[in-house]
Amino acid sequence: MTKYTVLPVGAAALKELREVDDAGRPCVPYIATGDDVGSPLRCCLRPLTLGEQIALVSYAPLRRWAATRGADPGAYDEQGPVFIHADDCGGFTPEGSYPFARPGALRTVRRYDARGHIAGGRLLEIPEDATTGFEAAFDDAFADPQVVLVHVRALEYGCFHFEVRRPSAKEQ
Repeated sequence: MTKYTVLPVGAAALKELREVDDAGRPCVPYIATGDDVGSPLRCCLRPLTLGEQIALVSYAPLRRWAATRGADPGAYDEQGPVFIHADDCGGFTPEGSYPFARPGALRTVRRYDARGHIAGGRLLEIPEDATTGFEAAFDDAFADPQVVLVHVRALEYGCFHFEVRRPSAKEQ
């Protein structure tokens, strides 16, 4: 079991994204090809497979988080491409490890404060023991009392992978 709770794109956001994405474009589902295989699905946090009905949509995770808290990320607001299933897939089922944790892969662990502003970050090369590597990066991030959430992103493309929020006092 992992120490931190990983959050995929939420159900309400997925419902909206399956109609119109965060850039205002209509969702255009298609069948996954060989070029798509292995790409991360942000709805269920697993790699996509050949033949699945998917969509590539623009997603603004920080904007959506900020809207629920009355925060204003200002210039830190950004959106980027993510793959999702074109229809409801049942969502993410935690399996005791962090998603997309291929040893050697490079990730950024970007920290945000309560205003939605970037509060630092770090590069993580996923070690053989990915759980220990991620948890050390999250421990480091949340050691700063100003950090309220973390986004894990692919280094190569900057794509959002998943979110981790500061654990509540009862979880620590």
